[in-house]
Amino acid sequence: MTEEIRPLGIYTTEETRKTLRISKSTVKRMLKHGLIRANKVGGQYRILGKEILRLVSPDWEKKASRSYLKVKKKVVSKINKW
Repeated sequence: MTEEIRPLGIYTTEETRKTLRISKSTVKRMLKHGLIRANKVGGQYRILGKEILRLVSPDWEKKASRSYLKVKKKVVSKINKW
């Protein structure tokens, strides 16, 4: 049973990991690269629920797909020049 994500709720990295069903290393990588915005409190990250909702929204998926296709196009054009 999944719990509803509260937009103004505050979540730990562990709660975020369980909600998104991703590994600890993926959460760390997302934080490091700024894919999830968070505040550090007492040496631990706190993530707003609206950040989690932003990640699972269809708009986010569309943006990620567009970014991936743009990078793929650049890579293919570089390879084709060789």
